Amino acid sequence: MNSLTAAIVLAATLALAACEPAKDPKVAEAQQAAAREQEADAMAAAFEAEYGKQNWELARAHGDVLMAKYPTSAAAARIEERHQEVKDKADKAREQRRTAALWTYQTQPVKGGEQLSASIYAKEYVDTDGSGARPVQLIFRDHPDWGRSSYLVLEAGDFDCYGGCKVKLAVDDAAPRAVAASRPKTDQAIAMFIEDERALWKTVKAAKRIAIEFPVKAGGTRTAVFEVGGLDPSKLPKWN
Repeated sequence: MNSLTAAIVLAATLALAACEPAKDPKVAEAQQAAAREQEADAMAAAFEAEYGKQNWELARAHGDVLMAKYPTSAAAARIEERHQEVKDKADKAREQRRTAALWTYQTQPVKGGEQLSASIYAKEYVDTDGSGARPVQLIFRDHPDWGRSSYLVLEAGDFDCYGGCKVKLAVDDAAPRAVAASRPKTDQAIAMFIEDERALWKTVKAAKRIAIEFPVKAGGTRTAVFEVGGLDPSKLPKWN
């Protein structure tokens, strides 16, 4: 094609384009709106799929994106009520996972069988002897010879409970009540038994949080708070 022919073709193309009518803005807007609704529908379908499988956190993620990107879409209106439901359930699932991770379970071979234990550290460190805040641990133990027991363990200081004492146990938002405890005469661990271990276990199974106020040799009392709501009772089957 020579330059003259090319120029003629270009001129004809430009003339044809000039003759075409301008695109209607309303049509373009409608097309864009339809595309947005289509994408919103796809997000809603992903939400519905995870909702049906009770994958609350994934459902929430899809719903959050839909609500943020296309809040006025028909798809957003369809899932709005269930999206709030899913957000609540996702929060509960996340909290349950967090509190479950606070517990440690151990199985240890010992003479006569196996020792099973479930333990959890206090939410915050406690200064039990004036040397600084340190962990406080609550342990439930099932031993083939020694039986079942529940006790607190300190890393420093000591309990003022030799010969027996009373500690205060508060469950969730209820008023504290007195519970019998005792410090065994041993140097193997700084431990204090909560005497009614079955009652404490039953309490912990039904609680979200407990607080135990105990006397210390350094003077006065200290309080350890435990977020116990994630306990898996099946780990100590004989206790249930």
